[in-house]
Amino acid sequence: MNLFTALRAAWPATLHDPAILLDGGHYYSWDDLDRATAMLANLLEGLKLKGVAGRPPVVAAHVDKSVEALLLYLATLRAGCVYLPLNPAYKAAELDYFVADARPAVLVCRPDDQDWVVPLAAHRQVEHLFTLGDRQNGSLLTHAAVQSDQHDHARRKADDLAAILYTSGTTGRSKGAMLTHGNLLSNARTLLRHWDWRTDDVLIHALPIFHIHGLFVAVHCALLSGTPMRWLARFDAAQVIRHIKDTHRPRATVFMGVPTMYGRLLQDPALTGSACDHMRLFISGSAPLLPAAFEDFQAMTGHTILERYGMSETGMLCSNPCRPREGERVSGSVGPALPGVHVRIVDDEGKPCPDGTVGHVEVTGPNVFVGYLGMPDKTAEAFTADGWFRTGDVGQIDDRGYVHLVGRAKDLIITGGFNVYPAEVESHIDKMQGVIESAVIGVPHPDFGEGVVAVVVAQAGASLDEADMIQALKQTIAGYKVPKRIIVTDELPRNAMGKVQKNLLRLAHQDACQG
Repeated sequence: MNLFTALRAAWPATLHDPAILLDGGHYYSWDDLDRATAMLANLLEGLKLKGVAGRPPVVAAHVDKSVEALLLYLATLRAGCVYLPLNPAYKAAELDYFVADARPAVLVCRPDDQDWVVPLAAHRQVEHLFTLGDRQNGSLLTHAAVQSDQHDHARRKADDLAAILYTSGTTGRSKGAMLTHGNLLSNARTLLRHWDWRTDDVLIHALPIFHIHGLFVAVHCALLSGTPMRWLARFDAAQVIRHIKDTHRPRATVFMGVPTMYGRLLQDPALTGSACDHMRLFISGSAPLLPAAFEDFQAMTGHTILERYGMSETGMLCSNPCRPREGERVSGSVGPALPGVHVRIVDDEGKPCPDGTVGHVEVTGPNVFVGYLGMPDKTAEAFTADGWFRTGDVGQIDDRGYVHLVGRAKDLIITGGFNVYPAEVESHIDKMQGVIESAVIGVPHPDFGEGVVAVVVAQAGASLDEADMIQALKQTIAGYKVPKRIIVTDELPRNAMGKVQKNLLRLAHQDACQG
């Protein structure tokens, strides 16, 4: 089943209704989406693209967020090609790596980047280069405009490749996770059921679309339910709140964001319970949500944020309940495994851990990717002998089946032979007066091998005393877990999806425990 065929089948019979709403009253209808994707798909098919190594041809997009960029993604699926979204912030050396690794037949870039992308594409023997801007401009749309607006969807099987997503690459070469039509469709259908998606839902889409959260989770839920999206080119807290409060139909009901977005929403006094009275669901993911933000949002709006857990390689794996009868939404937990997904916790030897014991998180299900592009050894390392994917995350499952993540395995700190899980220490620091958030890392230590160091962001006007904080922590956690140093900073480094980049913190503070 071609994923696009499944998405298209869910669209309403009244194709002239709004599908994507923009500011100023402008919108794209479902018919616009259908005809535009047909024209783009006909363009791709007319190029007679060639695949590599038995894979369908790859279409790489290094462009800003726009409705036309979304149409390119859908048209790529429709034509049976493989979509490769790339962060438009990537510079030449980064883009060169991805192009060399994925070997796309088509590369689409921003018009302003064309001067430096042209020689890069030529060097990497990319067959076709187009441009696409965020103002309905670029050579891609010019060439598509002369194509027919009728197109028969390419036939694809569930295990055929649909997309490649590159991992963050914070600990080595970035790896291309290969996702099939079946991977993406099974996950979208599960989320529709689990999150009680309704025919009258309207999604506020403020996420980037080069990442699984904005491109697959958000877009697929809306398109597979045939419900419209209120489209924002980029996140702006005031703009999001205006959409939340807007009484013009169709009214917004669902918002998906990352913790950084929720933090900014909380700073706006216009975010109130009455403003959110028509909202049904607020979802957070891509990075841990601070307990304080969870509680503050609940107090300000009356809504409890639903936290979930997913990865580029797997789509969504766990989610707090949507329906009250299925349980409460627990701060600091990503909830139970989604239907059809199985999660287990194992020790260093791969043996199952009892409930409540911290270990390595492994998963299996129809949503799990098929492997890393061109990296058979890395793919083999990523899976157990019995076919479970090693996520690289560390966590535990409580007696209710809720999963609690305590960090990445690579972030585990071993100090004096004792294991320290950063999330545990961070949870205590984040509760301290004057602290906004913290990140706990391990750095070289002459006696203990690794020393625990906390990097802390203070609230405006707060004065944090390192010695006092360390002394207070000694009263609440074991001595070996207490940071040797607490360093105050203005902000923590984050990637595009809001995850704290602890590799950069370790590099910046590698001498913090050297005397």
